[in-house]
Amino acid sequence: MASSGTKKFGDLVGSIDEGTSSARFLLFSAEKAEVVCFHQKELRLICPQEGWVEQDPNEILSVVYECIERTVEKLIELGGNPQNDIVAIGVTNQRETTIVWDRTTGEPLYNAIVWQDMRTSSTVDQLLEMVPNKTKNKNYLKPLCGLPLSPYFSAVKLRWLIDNVPKVKAAVRSGNCLFGTVDTWLMWNLTGGVDGGVHVTDVSNASRTMLMNIETLKYDKTLMKFFDVPMEILPEIRSSSEVYGLIKFHALKNIPLAGCLGDQQSALVGQECLTRGRAKATYGTGCFLLYNTGTAKIDSYHGLISTVAYQMGPDALPVYALEGSVAVAGAALGWLRDNLNLIGGASESETAALEVENNGDVYFVPAFSGLYAPYWDPEARGVICGITEDTQRGHIVRAALEAVCFQVRDILDAMNNDSGTPLQKLKVDGGMTANTTMMQWQADLIGLDVLRPKFVETTALGAAMAAGRAVGKWDIENVSVESNSTVFKPAISENERDVRYKRWKMAIERAVGWDKCP
Repeated sequence: MASSGTKKFGDLVGSIDEGTSSARFLLFSAEKAEVVCFHQKELRLICPQEGWVEQDPNEILSVVYECIERTVEKLIELGGNPQNDIVAIGVTNQRETTIVWDRTTGEPLYNAIVWQDMRTSSTVDQLLEMVPNKTKNKNYLKPLCGLPLSPYFSAVKLRWLIDNVPKVKAAVRSGNCLFGTVDTWLMWNLTGGVDGGVHVTDVSNASRTMLMNIETLKYDKTLMKFFDVPMEILPEIRSSSEVYGLIKFHALKNIPLAGCLGDQQSALVGQECLTRGRAKATYGTGCFLLYNTGTAKIDSYHGLISTVAYQMGPDALPVYALEGSVAVAGAALGWLRDNLNLIGGASESETAALEVENNGDVYFVPAFSGLYAPYWDPEARGVICGITEDTQRGHIVRAALEAVCFQVRDILDAMNNDSGTPLQKLKVDGGMTANTTMMQWQADLIGLDVLRPKFVETTALGAAMAAGRAVGKWDIENVSVESNSTVFKPAISENERDVRYKRWKMAIERAVGWDKCP
């Protein structure tokens, strides 16, 4: 082991990256942004009935703990000294996923309701009835929180829990209930839980609850009254880069917990989109595009949401972003594998799609539980259009991959319309970007250069940068980690691009409103 005075790898910053399908813990060398070691483990999704998606909060916690322990063991094997070398820890997390727990026992009062869960559609209908003048305007609260009324956001999930789970309602009444998104649950437990754990969230996560005023960065009385949520169950809102507390968990004991960002905002930071007009897309279970609008909040009139990107310190100005979310990206490949047995796994999708010369005029809208931006239609359902007797497996797999690219085009068009500054290039990250063919199609279908960095762990990197910055070990504004990227240039004509996009729009028309009762 290295002596206490020297650090074999220099200062290390840890990042807890808790996603929908897996959690991991990575150790980065500060400012160089190189991964020294990491450990990752898959997470279970629980689907009690159609449209319901849950996770066990204790399982999330134990998987995170296991990833930390394994990574620290690897560091020791490499000759590092965890207590000496690690200077700060950051957290990044799947957003909107909602957890409620008992402040005295620390036990969850219900499973975590995951972001893509659709059970709250009826709750949204009830809330729309409360909009003044019976307009049922889903954008009624948007001026305050930047978000439309949708099953997606945390306050709606929290309302469902209070209305439908007696245990939660009782805990709220007795003052024993704590609410949080996954970052809050992890930070509370890491800093001691029932034994003095900090009950905090950061502005990027709080801006997804529908309870925070997007201008003041504080909980808003009007919003809390609308959702009938008491203040005392809510975590304190802090900046994305400051020391929230010291970690009590033995493997990282007394190391400052100093950075927190929702996963998509974290990828924006990790991709160094730190100036206005830069954008990134992350391709995971869903696909998320964020466009940095600087310190000005831009209201969207084209179906996007305004969100807080980050606030680098308690005294810093918040930086905002326009965001477009695609509910189903990588999840469509899981569906082709598990439900149709068309592929053995996501990695096989590229080979399968290349079995055919073109898309065979087949279009696939994977709206399994509605469409997010820019349509916001919870009643849309999936369709595969253009099937003929010549349609093969490869056409359907290719259509699933192209569906992600077309949905990115939908969002980029909306971003260009809202911001008035057309994007010059798109930075990409996430699991699906390993598919080189799909990245070429993405460039073709948006008509822009697509840049894929050599280093794709940008989500984890963003939280590490925020944490390192808080303890003075990472000058994120002046130290560039922009590694050489692979650039995909559009290779089809504008005419072909427009024709194919028109066909996609025809498929969308068939998908929207499908689940409306006739």
